[in-house]
Amino acid sequence: MVAFTGRCLAHRAGLKQLHGAWQDALEEARLARERCEQAMNRAATGQALYQQGELLRLQGDFDAAEQAYRDANRYGREPQPGLALLRLRQGDAETAAAAIRRALDETSEPLQRAALLPAYTEIMLAVDDVEEAHNACRELDEIAAGTESAMLGAIAAHAGGAVALAEDDAAAGLASLRHALRVWQELEAPYEAARARVLVGLSCRALGDEDSAALELEAARGAFEQLGAAPDLAYVDSLAGITALTDTHGLSPRELEVLRLVAAGNTNRQIASTLVLSEHTVARHVQNIFAKLGVSSRTAATAFAFERDLV
Repeated sequence: MVAFTGRCLAHRAGLKQLHGAWQDALEEARLARERCEQAMNRAATGQALYQQGELLRLQGDFDAAEQAYRDANRYGREPQPGLALLRLRQGDAETAAAAIRRALDETSEPLQRAALLPAYTEIMLAVDDVEEAHNACRELDEIAAGTESAMLGAIAAHAGGAVALAEDDAAAGLASLRHALRVWQELEAPYEAARARVLVGLSCRALGDEDSAALELEAARGAFEQLGAAPDLAYVDSLAGITALTDTHGLSPRELEVLRLVAAGNTNRQIASTLVLSEHTVARHVQNIFAKLGVSSRTAATAFAFERDLV
């Protein structure tokens, strides 16, 4: 009964996470881990730890998230795609890409691949491998078409919209993203809906509709703030041009924008595209940020930003 209760708690944590009750979900995941450990069920313990890592990553507690992923791995649970997405958020896109490629190469079962492909798509876009991201979306679409899962269809539509946007086809991307947004709203999944809204906003901006872009980003920001999704909140604030009202530690408004995008896991090329700057200019801003904050890496700059409420 202890083992059964632990598995039930893990499922409850997943549902609570989907519906936006993140703090409750984290408590359920921690209790699930305790129950599964008591029952000496290593697989279920690993899954509960992985779930903790996912919630902590989304909240921006990167150190605790990494420890949870490491503990999950110790119990035999593959820490991907969560650990790769964590590396992406920390600004280490190349490490993220290597990890997610390895995990996908080792996976053959379609639904298990479907669990990795959305993160694979996101990370391939981050390293500017649009062709690989496109191929991943095609495979995800094929898997989704073979199921009756509205959720998997929404995941595929979101990924497809992101790739279309990266391919400068904002109109096609917007259609896919609006479909994903409708499904997430019907499923009462606020985080996924907010992520879709961000891309809807960027698509509207690419099509010259700044008013609609601002409305979508504002709605996404409100959802992220309510959920406590600190990294996503920092990213939206950067897109919306919101500046900090606290001590900026000598950073200029433009450097704050760049820092927020660094903290959200963007590469220099992505930042250059978002802010309409050259990569050389972004690199110079990043080096200035490091010098002013007294740090030597993107990970350290990200930690500094979160610790001092610069994001």
